[in-house]
Amino acid sequence: MTALTLSTAAAPGLRADAIVIGVAKGAKGPIVAPGAEAVDKAYDGRLAGILDTLGASGAEGEVTKLPAPAGFKAPLVLAVGLGTEPEQDAGFDPEALRRAAGAAARTLTGSKKAVFALPVTDASDVGAIGEGVVLGAYSFDAYKRNGDDAKARSVKAPLAEAALLGGKPRDAAHKAALLRAAAVAEELNRARDLINMPPNDLDPEAFAALAQTAAKEHGIKVQVLDEKALTKGGYGGILGVGAGSASAPRLVKLSYTSAKARKTLAFVGKGITYDSGGISLKPAGHNETMKCDMSGAAAVFAAVVAAARLGLEVNVTGWLALAENMPSGSATRPGDVLRMYSGKTVEVLNTDAEGRLVLADALWAASAEKPDAIVDVATLTGAMMLALGSRTFGIMANDDAFRSTLHEAAEEVGEPAWPMPLPEHLRKGMDSTVADIANMGERMGGGLVAGLFLSEFVGEGITWAHLDIAGPAFNEGGPFGYTPKGGTGTAVRTLVRLAELTAAGDLG
Repeated sequence: MTALTLSTAAAPGLRADAIVIGVAKGAKGPIVAPGAEAVDKAYDGRLAGILDTLGASGAEGEVTKLPAPAGFKAPLVLAVGLGTEPEQDAGFDPEALRRAAGAAARTLTGSKKAVFALPVTDASDVGAIGEGVVLGAYSFDAYKRNGDDAKARSVKAPLAEAALLGGKPRDAAHKAALLRAAAVAEELNRARDLINMPPNDLDPEAFAALAQTAAKEHGIKVQVLDEKALTKGGYGGILGVGAGSASAPRLVKLSYTSAKARKTLAFVGKGITYDSGGISLKPAGHNETMKCDMSGAAAVFAAVVAAARLGLEVNVTGWLALAENMPSGSATRPGDVLRMYSGKTVEVLNTDAEGRLVLADALWAASAEKPDAIVDVATLTGAMMLALGSRTFGIMANDDAFRSTLHEAAEEVGEPAWPMPLPEHLRKGMDSTVADIANMGERMGGGLVAGLFLSEFVGEGITWAHLDIAGPAFNEGGPFGYTPKGGTGTAVRTLVRLAELTAAGDLG
């Protein structure tokens, strides 16, 4: 991981591979952002004009390289776009700083040290820049060859160190913001690693083992239910989904507790380590990225560890519902009826609607402990992608105020989200002639139907929300800002922010 430090030194005298500055998009061309005054002075105040000549505009994500001025100990100045210049005295949005820092860190892959002279007005800016650096520097190279072999693919290490200017090393708020940024970003990158791992190395058992190792390291209690325990307990949903795989399912419970906690949150994650669709096999072209169908469980796992690292004064329990959905002679068939952990029976009309089945068992198990609120996270429906695209997740809830709280938390940390309804009239489409409910309903509004299905397995009187992260969980396009190609770790920051708000007494 990239090491983060705060420095009060002047940019020209710092030894580094590059000095990163911000450039805003002004009405008449690029504008050098605050924080880069010393750099601009070294160019005799002509830096904006030089950048304009080089074609820079200050647009978000734009990166321009130019030789450092004479006398600088760094050979390179990297100007990164911050977007439109803010109104006077308004300051730059933290998300703009986060994305700019991420784009710069990604560009500087292979560098040992960079100095970030981006605009800083308060501790939140320090945190945003630090978070963007660590997230932007991320790469997943575990399976790439490296070395002296000419045929081996060269792998450059991520940016090793980032010194942030503008922050105050002795300021408690600034130090805390940087420590928080490192903890949250490092755990989010842990989630990315899990999502990017090939399914032949990350089956339910392997995922559970990794959770146990991390739990031990951070003082988190862990309980793993294997196939025997799941059978004895009657977890028909998880067992039904995993029935066709040679890799047996698992239900993992992670418990972080604080002696000062007054509230308890339960996070539930869908952990389908590979989703072939089962007997309802996915068509060609839809299987290649299905290792990412455990992104919800990865987000929950990372959020619980982050809460422990931050020492938040709230109890957080994470439930990882892990299974591999495969077709075989022992697989669940369309038409089968499963008896869930709650005792309710489900007619399986489509085995590719499996995420709601494992979540249903985990939601009921979480409900039994009577937490103050439950949030489940899942790459659940293609319908949500059709509704909101590839960068925004949907939020459904049985409580409007809680849904609003989650939406505000997501937007605050830079995770685009949108509140979605749970229309009661769609429930009738899941009526079954042979069971209590079917796992499929009306095709139109399929993401909302899935949310309604899950609501049937939430304990009475418990506040609950469902995050459908099918769109943003896995980036199949090119990297942008601090978001890499592949697993993104979306929802981790929203869950952590919710835990922070709850610890502060703002949950209600």
